[in-house]
Amino acid sequence: MQVEPLISAGGAVLEGVLLLTPRVFGDDRGFFFESWNQNAFNAAAGPTAFVQDNHSRSVQGVLRGLHYQLPPHPQGKLVRCLVGEIFDVAVDIRPSSPTFGQWGGVRLSAANKQQLWVPAGYAHGFLTLSPEAEVLYKTTDFWSKECERGIRWDDPQIGIAWPQEGLPDGQPLLSAKDAVAPALAEADLFA
Repeated sequence: MQVEPLISAGGAVLEGVLLLTPRVFGDDRGFFFESWNQNAFNAAAGPTAFVQDNHSRSVQGVLRGLHYQLPPHPQGKLVRCLVGEIFDVAVDIRPSSPTFGQWGGVRLSAANKQQLWVPAGYAHGFLTLSPEAEVLYKTTDFWSKECERGIRWDDPQIGIAWPQEGLPDGQPLLSAKDAVAPALAEADLFA
């Protein structure tokens, strides 16, 4: 497995956010790769325990996020795209961090088989670029309604450059909750 840090749009390393690329063994019959290995992940990201897997399906133009959970139930997420392609984003929401408010994004797809590790302290979201996409992600804590928060996908303070092919009509398809998410300046954040 190849591991590299995610670089923000401003050129800074987003501390703890990692892009994981597996070794894929393929031939005329198909392919094989190790999609999860606790020892390899711990060597790359530090000791981590996952408690829940989530699986979503979205059509092109669906934007999910930017989501996070506050303590006492913060979530780290290990994200991969099983079908199609997404643009996956991590935003540093730790006010004491030198990269606070900066974002990094990467295309995850069934073709590249990459995964993005988004540790607690970051908001996460993705935009579906292909006609449909299925995303699987592991979390380090269970979902908590009381701790769940969101930030507006198009907050100008963050300035995410969402790929336009994911926005065929210029606007994403949002959940009702995501459509009214606050800006970063108004959001509840990590202490």
